[in-house]
Amino acid sequence: MRQIDFGPSATKGTMPAVKAAHTKPPCSIRPAVVADAPLLAMLFDDYRVFYGAASEPAQAEAFVRGLLGHRSTRFFLAAEPETRELLGFVHLLPSVSTIAMRPMWYVEDLYVIPRARRNGIATALMRHAEEFARDSSAERLTLATAHHNKRAQSLYKRLGYAREEHFWYYHLLLKEEEAK
Repeated sequence: MRQIDFGPSATKGTMPAVKAAHTKPPCSIRPAVVADAPLLAMLFDDYRVFYGAASEPAQAEAFVRGLLGHRSTRFFLAAEPETRELLGFVHLLPSVSTIAMRPMWYVEDLYVIPRARRNGIATALMRHAEEFARDSSAERLTLATAHHNKRAQSLYKRLGYAREEHFWYYHLLLKEEEAK
């Protein structure tokens, strides 16, 4: 029986930091660890607000801390190389391609703080996600973005992502009390 391995850090929980391949790297990228939860949660909360959710800093921190502790989900952080200030993150969720019988990753979230946008940070994060997925022998990276998020759509097209034309996706939203 073939086992699916979700990559070089599936059991260790770490992967070496990688700098984006530019003349002057716009950022350094590293995997998030539980100790990053407070700072990552601030960006995560800002990301949620961008998509219309109410700001909930305490809940965001608890949620992020739980995800980081679970260790199957992956957050990669972009930081300013000299000050190490967090500039953004990409969040990957594991899955499998049952047809290909290989792992795949969902790009669940991508966020760059407003003042750092248009400087190659999102591109560096996405390229890092691609490198990570390749290292885990993944069949693909899959993502979704809002219809109105033209900047993200442009980035994904520029990076070689193709819009899905063969499948319709359906969602069944569960009420909170039903989900428990």
